Amino acid sequence: MNFDDLRLVGVIDDETEFIPLMTSEDEEVMNQEETPEVLPILPLRNTVLFPGVVIPITVGRDKSIKLIQDANKGDKIIGVISQRDDMVEEPEQQHLYNVGTVARILKMFRMPDGNTTVIIQGKKRFNLMEFIETEPYIKARISAYEVSKTPKDEKFNALVSSIKDMALRIIEQSPNIPTEASFAIKNIESSSFLINFIASNMNAEVKEKQQLLEETHIRRRAELLLQHIHQELKMLELKNDIQSKVKTDIDKQQKEYFLNQQMKMIQEELGGSPQDQEIKEFEARAKNKKWPKPAKERFEKELGKLQRINSASAEYSVQLNYIETLLDLPWDTYSKDNFDLKRAKKILDKDHFGLDEVKDRIIEHLAVLKLKGNMKSPILCLYGPPGVGKTSLGKSVADALGRKYVRMSLGGLRDEAEIRGHRKTYIGAMPGRILQNLKKAETSNPVFVLDEIDKIGNDFHGDPSSAMLEVLDPEQNDSFNDNFIELDYDLSNVLFIATANNLSTIQPALRDRMEIIEINGYTLEEKVQIAKKHLIPKLIVDNGLKKDQIKVSKEVIVKVCEEYTRESGVRNLEKRLGKIVRYAAKSIAMEEEYKPEISTEMVEKILGPGHSKDKYQGNDVAGVVTGLAWTQVGGDILFIEVSLSKGKGKLTLTGNLGDVMKESAMIALEYIRAHADEFEINIDSFEDLNVHIHVPEGATPKDGPSAGITMLTALVSAFTKRKVKRNLAMTGEITLRGRVLAVGGIKEKILAAKRADIKEIILSKDNKKDVDQIKAEYLKGLKFTYVEEMSEVLENALLKSKANR
Repeated sequence: MNFDDLRLVGVIDDETEFIPLMTSEDEEVMNQEETPEVLPILPLRNTVLFPGVVIPITVGRDKSIKLIQDANKGDKIIGVISQRDDMVEEPEQQHLYNVGTVARILKMFRMPDGNTTVIIQGKKRFNLMEFIETEPYIKARISAYEVSKTPKDEKFNALVSSIKDMALRIIEQSPNIPTEASFAIKNIESSSFLINFIASNMNAEVKEKQQLLEETHIRRRAELLLQHIHQELKMLELKNDIQSKVKTDIDKQQKEYFLNQQMKMIQEELGGSPQDQEIKEFEARAKNKKWPKPAKERFEKELGKLQRINSASAEYSVQLNYIETLLDLPWDTYSKDNFDLKRAKKILDKDHFGLDEVKDRIIEHLAVLKLKGNMKSPILCLYGPPGVGKTSLGKSVADALGRKYVRMSLGGLRDEAEIRGHRKTYIGAMPGRILQNLKKAETSNPVFVLDEIDKIGNDFHGDPSSAMLEVLDPEQNDSFNDNFIELDYDLSNVLFIATANNLSTIQPALRDRMEIIEINGYTLEEKVQIAKKHLIPKLIVDNGLKKDQIKVSKEVIVKVCEEYTRESGVRNLEKRLGKIVRYAAKSIAMEEEYKPEISTEMVEKILGPGHSKDKYQGNDVAGVVTGLAWTQVGGDILFIEVSLSKGKGKLTLTGNLGDVMKESAMIALEYIRAHADEFEINIDSFEDLNVHIHVPEGATPKDGPSAGITMLTALVSAFTKRKVKRNLAMTGEITLRGRVLAVGGIKEKILAAKRADIKEIILSKDNKKDVDQIKAEYLKGLKFTYVEEMSEVLENALLKSKANR
């Protein structure tokens, strides 16, 4: 209880020492007063005013200060209503309770700190009808609030007597309440004023006090008040009981113990400590959890251990984290697969153009799953150049299967604990990112994309790629063991999709565990379709345009592909098209004139001058042959140039060539030297002429064996001065015995040949199987010649006619 209001000394007038208490006669006069129809309304925070009770109010809001000043100059009568939410600064009618108290201003004065304090006395209850003004302060229409008359029977008198006795016991037991309070309560004659006085001063929330104010039956009001002060007395007795059990003279440690004892006893009275509540919560969650028997047994064991640990110790937080992780993991929770194969195919085709091999593999998996009911998920590795849609394909696969999607970037990962987690004995320990992502997915069978698996690092912390061996082995991953959980977790239902740009950096054991699906670059026709169906609509939306505000023709897309991008994927194409779309957005925003139909001439204005694509350069010069190469960004053509000059048979190689490529040049020259008679070359030429082999674009490093037959043809052409067949390119490795071996990257090389207007390609016979796997539309307009021997290459590549140069 709070009886600070009794300390208002000498604030009514100079003669009075205390505020006089209300007598029965005063109350009768007050009840006979008429309730005004309209009153200025003072909203109160954190308190409720009862009839007859005098309280001090500190006024802070500008509207409230203006109201008090005006009322103090006038009849001093105002309406007081408590706010439902004390955080509201400018209350409206819905923010106030419906019942308030008519009040009279007894005194107003400014405090030393600058605040305005006003002493008010409650008169009668009223009902708030409606606001009629809000400026400069609230004025409202009100009506009288009828309450029952005070009963005279013995039962009511006994109830009031109990309230008075209990209030006096609270004053007696509480060291903070002044002795004048008991004197004041003993001298109150009116039963209704006694109830109002104690209700005003008890420790209770505004909501509970408002309930007492609104109660129309005085008997019921007295019963509610008795309940509140009975509870307050019990709490006070409990507190005094606790304090009597501990020593008064205590040091710092004893003080902490005393506070904990107090808290413990209070919590026991309220129904348990927060730790007990947490444990009950864990037990409730575990009851409905789907999980294997070992996980359930471990949970029960660890929960028992948690109950025995002191909540203040560091070990408690580690144990709590472990139990929460056990509960958060999805264990035997699986999302239901959508077995509508046609729908899955439609989703995959809608999001990505081409990539048929991957799509077929997903549909195959879904078909087997539909027939069998359950099977281990495949572990796919999408391998190809940047920008062909490997990562985004994972999201489409998840949508097609109806599964959750999670992605984990492995680029630069170099700590094995990132995969397998830390031992839970360490503070701050957590599970590895595999289980963390499953926790996020909330199912044990999501589509899990392992992005950039070829860029995992390793150092003294460990080798994460070795830790991935267990994750990506279908024979082992049904019992994946995380260091933090220390239990087997079944990953066999997770559909892992790894992405990589370069298979050579993936360790062989890891590569062997994955189903490699090569995603090659797109043809020009495919890029045009991707731009029209996916990139341009997306860019129009991203840049805030409408469809009719920009039109990009097929010719423009072709020009951008050929002259402004040099890639297998479409990432740079998207950037260039984005600049064209932003040009239109800028013109609209700056209200400049522009044509929505973008022409090829406008492309140069927007993007600047383009670079001409690599084209076939003719066969006028002997010793120049077109080769095909594979690069990180797709296929390319390169020119092998051979020049002969008088000298002593020296071989010079330039053009930033790697060791393997240099060795190919040496093999070609030695083969020609050994078979000089067959090629009608004077054997003395090798001693009298210096040979210089150059591959243009010297700033670009080049390596690999696939330029072997190209170098051979260029050397024979140079020595014999025979022309090379027009529009011809070739690729293949050579041996000293004269064999032509197969090489890789065939699809990319064929795409590069088409871009360069090549009509015929010479390949090893062993590469025929690679060509057969390529779609017919990629091969349109190309003739393939398959060879086994180097002599066959020369027969097909060199003409009988001699070159002038």
